[in-house]
Order: sequence, then C-alpha cells, then structure tokens
Amino acid sequence: MVKSNYLLCFIATLCIAGLSYGQQRPIGVFDSGTGGLTVLEAMLSLDAFNNKTGEQKPDGVPDFSGEYFHYLADQANMPYGNYASEGKTAFLKEQILRCMSFLYSDTTYAIRKNEAYSFSPKQTAKMIVVACNTATAYALPEIKMSVGESVPVVGVIDAGCKAALTYQQKERGTIGVFATVGTVASDGYPKTLRRLSAFVGLSNLSIVSQGGYGLAESIDRDWSFLADQVSKIRADYKGPSLTHSQYRIDTSLAAVYGFSRNGNSLLCEYDEKGNCTEMQLNDPVNYVRYHLVSLLEKMKREQYQAPLNTLILGCTHYPYMRDTIAQVLLELYNYQEGGAYRYRKVLAKTVCLIDPAVETAKEAYLALRHLRKLQHNEASFQNGTRPDAFFIAVPNLDLPEVKLQSDGWFTYNYKYGRTEGENKQYVRFVPFDTQNIAPATYDRFKRALPFSYDRLNRLGILSQIR
Repeated sequence: MVKSNYLLCFIATLCIAGLSYGQQRPIGVFDSGTGGLTVLEAMLSLDAFNNKTGEQKPDGVPDFSGEYFHYLADQANMPYGNYASEGKTAFLKEQILRCMSFLYSDTTYAIRKNEAYSFSPKQTAKMIVVACNTATAYALPEIKMSVGESVPVVGVIDAGCKAALTYQQKERGTIGVFATVGTVASDGYPKTLRRLSAFVGLSNLSIVSQGGYGLAESIDRDWSFLADQVSKIRADYKGPSLTHSQYRIDTSLAAVYGFSRNGNSLLCEYDEKGNCTEMQLNDPVNYVRYHLVSLLEKMKREQYQAPLNTLILGCTHYPYMRDTIAQVLLELYNYQEGGAYRYRKVLAKTVCLIDPAVETAKEAYLALRHLRKLQHNEASFQNGTRPDAFFIAVPNLDLPEVKLQSDGWFTYNYKYGRTEGENKQYVRFVPFDTQNIAPATYDRFKRALPFSYDRLNRLGILSQIR
C-alpha cells in the first residue's frame, strides 16, 4: 500500500512537473525580419477576451499576461519575397524549417566572442506564431508537420482574410492584396479569400494584388534596396528604376508618383542637359508611392468595375507605413489631370487598411487557451523571472564561401544563388544587439511598438545605444 501511494505520488509529481514545464515554456514568434514584431505587439497589447471565461469580451487584463516570448528574425535570408522570382522556393522552405527547428527544439543560440562562438541553451516553444506572410503562404503545412500535433501553429493569412471579408460584408468593393512579391506569387491570399468567402455568404469577389518589390527590404535597411549614406546612383541597387526590366519607373507618371526628394530619398543620374537618365528609390515612402500608383494603374488598365475599398497589408513590415499608405491613397483619390480625377473610378474615398496582426493575435490566444485545456489548466503561468528572448539570423562567417556586401549581410547573388539539399549552416542564431540591428530601427520600434520596445528594454539591449 505504501509503495502504491508512493507510486501515485511520484506519477502526480511528474504530471505537475510536466505541466509546470509546459506553462513556463515560451511562445515562439517567427518572421523573416523585424516586421513580425508588429504581430508580437498585437499579442502583447491584446485585450479582446475574458481570461477566465474565454468570452470574446475585454476584461481589462492583457490576454497574454504571464506569457513570455522567443522572437526569431531570419534577417540574413530575407527578403523572402524574392525567392519565388528567383526559382528558389524549395530552398526557402528548407531555411524556414531550420528556423522552426530552432524555435521548437531545446537547443542553443550563438554568442560571438573574440571571433569564436560560445553557445547558450534555450527552451523549446510551446506554440509558434508564423508572423511572416510568405512563410505562411509557402510552408505552413510543412511547418505544422515538422513541429508535430502537440505544438499549435498559427499563420497570418487566414486572419487577414477574415478581417477583409468582414469589411466586405458591410461595404462591397475590390479587395487589394499589398504583399511581398513571393506572397503574391503564391496566390495565397486570393485562394484563402475565395475559400473563406463561402462561409460569410459572399461571392464574385473582386481582388487585385500588388507585389511591393523592395518595400520591406527598404524598411529593414537592406543594402540592395536602400543605403542611408549614398548620394548618387549605385550599381548594386536592385529596386525599381528607369531601366529595371520588371519594376520600371514610368517617367510619364512622375507627377502622379509625387516622390519625396528630401535628402537622398530619390537618387538621379543626369546627362549634360540636366535630364534624369536613371532614377533609384532610397526611402520607404517612395517605395509606397511607386507601388500604390502601380496598383491603381493596373486596375485602370484591366478595367476593374468595383473601386478599391479594402487593402490587406500582407507583409508584417507594411503596418510600419500605415499612415503613409493612408495619406498616399487619399492624395491619389484627389489627384486631378485637366480637371478630371485620375483614379476615382477605381479607388474609394475610404479604404479600410487591414493589418492581419490583430486577428492573428486573437487566433493565437484561442490556440493558447485550447493548449491550456489540454494541459488541464485554465490559468496562465505567471511569469516571474523568465525573460523574453529576441533572436536574429546572421551570416555564419565560419563558411569560407560566404559572400558579404559592405553592410555585413549576404550579397544578393550569394543569397539567391544557394541550392537546397546542401545541408550547410548558412546562418547563426544570435541575440538582438546594436550591431545586427541599426539604432534607427530601434527608434522605429520605440515610436510604433511600445510594448515590444519595453520588452527589449528590459533585456538591456537598448542601454548600448544610449
């Protein structure tokens, strides 16, 4: 009898220990860069549910209270959107699954000291939120399969589509999908919109897509698309230009674009007569202007009958430019030529900008609540001393073949010239610091993402730039 009671007690102890471990494990949030912090911000600020009953009603308590997070930015391999156009989606999936393995495994992360790596342990994530639209579009089934049924996985595309369709139930129009080139190429948003439309009684959706080539990259200061210090045309620029084979700046639309010329926002090369013979964008605002004009020109050319009244910001970086996007759309709505409005047939006065982050946060909370039920515990573990962690993928300099550009990241040709199946560790996962993320980017976090910024501040990262 004593042995039996001891065995029962031992089993109970194991169960409690396992539950405690599960509750204390972090939630993993993944993106190709720092844009996914917009999703983390939505999770940290979310108060859409009653935490005791689960009813969708605010209770004054943040829904993810007591949870802590492991964030991973695959910065070295971004932008993900270009892998499709380079025919490298199989390689992209391989790199995404390596990132997943880092998040959901008990493994280590690297700390570079004196040109040598030391390693520190990290815990496995109990749930993964795929904040990256391109990763969701190309690899969500593979991610779910790789982590197993015990680890909930939440992606951003379904959430954004549900929000867009909710608005369409109130006001019909054209739904715009403004996303990376890779996400647009996957057709992930239009397919999901049409699949979900049947559940809300909508048919014959009008959808238009625009790949924001270079926008996310310019926001993250990718050298191939934006260089803070340059003042003239450069050969290693990859963004839209007067001579780009696919993303050409149309000189006949110069007044419509309304490009900012502040500082080095727009770079031109002039001939002896003062004519601009080449033009390069060097500011995220100008990327927004280029792509929104391109989107509306496409709608005019293809004679869309329903005006654009819903725009899904289908990249986690784009909400950073939300105010700019809204401002430019209003400018274009009011733009006149010869007394006539150029875009009013294809553009509504009010455009609902859909940020999938909030809807993703809601789905993540419901998944977390279900996970707690499986663990037979409704309450969240109250995080005491367990800190968050913010990781970023950087080039693995131990690989002799690595090719770097002047800012220390992979060159474009090397990044997109790699092939799947080579089983090489192209990157190291290291903590955020002031070398792998620019001070200007932290300033953007401070302005736009106060909750995430506070979490970073608690880790002491920001003390390095004060």
